[in-house]
Amino acid sequence: MASNSDKLSKLRSAVDGLNEISANEKSGFINLVSRYLSGEAEHIEWSKIQTPTDEVVVPYDTLAPPPEDIGETKKLLDKLVVLKLNGGLGTTMGCTGPKSVIEVRDGFTFLDLIVKQIEFLNSKYGCSVPLLLMNSFNTHEDTAKIVEKYSNSNIEIHTFNQSQYPRLVADEFIPLSCKGQQGKDGWYPPGHGDVFSSLMNSGKLDAMLSKGKEFIFVANSDNLGSIVDLKILNHLINKKNEYCMEVTPKTLADVKGGTLISYEGRVQLLEIAQVADEHVNEFKSIEKFKIFNTNNLWVNLKAIKRLVEADALKMEIIPNPKEVNGIKILQLETAAGAAIRFFNHAIGINVPRSRFLPVKTSSDLLLVQSDLYTLADGSVIRNKDRANPANPSIDLGPEFKKVGDFLKRFKSIPSIVQLENLKVAGDVCFGSNIVLKF
Repeated sequence: MASNSDKLSKLRSAVDGLNEISANEKSGFINLVSRYLSGEAEHIEWSKIQTPTDEVVVPYDTLAPPPEDIGETKKLLDKLVVLKLNGGLGTTMGCTGPKSVIEVRDGFTFLDLIVKQIEFLNSKYGCSVPLLLMNSFNTHEDTAKIVEKYSNSNIEIHTFNQSQYPRLVADEFIPLSCKGQQGKDGWYPPGHGDVFSSLMNSGKLDAMLSKGKEFIFVANSDNLGSIVDLKILNHLINKKNEYCMEVTPKTLADVKGGTLISYEGRVQLLEIAQVADEHVNEFKSIEKFKIFNTNNLWVNLKAIKRLVEADALKMEIIPNPKEVNGIKILQLETAAGAAIRFFNHAIGINVPRSRFLPVKTSSDLLLVQSDLYTLADGSVIRNKDRANPANPSIDLGPEFKKVGDFLKRFKSIPSIVQLENLKVAGDVCFGSNIVLKF
């Protein structure tokens, strides 16, 4: 049985010979693998976990209002960069290309809405908030073509790629590409925890700092609720917090989501993968762990630079086993939320549920295309006529899974303002002007 140092040495030689990736990617990958092999893991002692106070996870309602003066608001916004995580493909919803180009509402794609939101801010306040899109090698080419259509907008749009790492053959611990697997199958993007080093390696971090930018708002491109919030930005700049994670109250649909805890004097993200089997039910309880991570993150740019240069962002490693063409492989990934414990004065803010509106499935698509929402300046606004603050629970069967099939099965999207639960099974089609109540 090869020792870990032998495995690493053999892997390093193989990776050195890969021409498809940069020196930074090679060293980042080897660093990740060596941490994984060393068994380095942050062991969580359950008895030491504490519920964060309101100083650590700040209730949104207690935030001071942003300045009313347009000039002061412009100064705030001129310190901001918006970054959308744009590495995902729309394959789970039956689409080819980047997920962000799926049409979600009134003919607009995720990306159209993101651009409209920032155009509105830049026009209203005379500021210059740039948009950064972090692509993966899967979405890079398509996105580059798509953003050309925004060339006349009042936004500076930058794209850059996150790292491309070789998939590992699990039993031999060599890159899959060394087994004759050519093309994209041999590679993977190592999770959104890679955002910090990729910002640095791409030169985008220094470019933004040179323009006087101070904060970056990072969010998933498929979360329609993740719009720029002036109250949050104002709070972070005034309180000098280096990192903020937006969390929101957990419902029974979110019990597996990561949560914030206080642990040995610091705020930390606790994911279900870190929880021992005997505590999993407690972790899923919405009484003890009342909040979960929305993956809307606000981070100080100088702090990112300091920590990346010091190689200090050693986030928990998430092993992701897969199978490619019958070969068992291993992908090692990290999550951006796990970086919270490395930043100074890091906090959570407990935000309204409206800031978490991801579209992962056709059931989610039905919600956002319905009369539950309207569009204003690129933002999705909830219908005030709905009495229940929670959205309806919708479960569409596999016949609706692909966007094309979903659209074919609705002559028009039903009214669901008064709906609480909907489960559709089988070969069902909906006619026009239907109102669903239950």
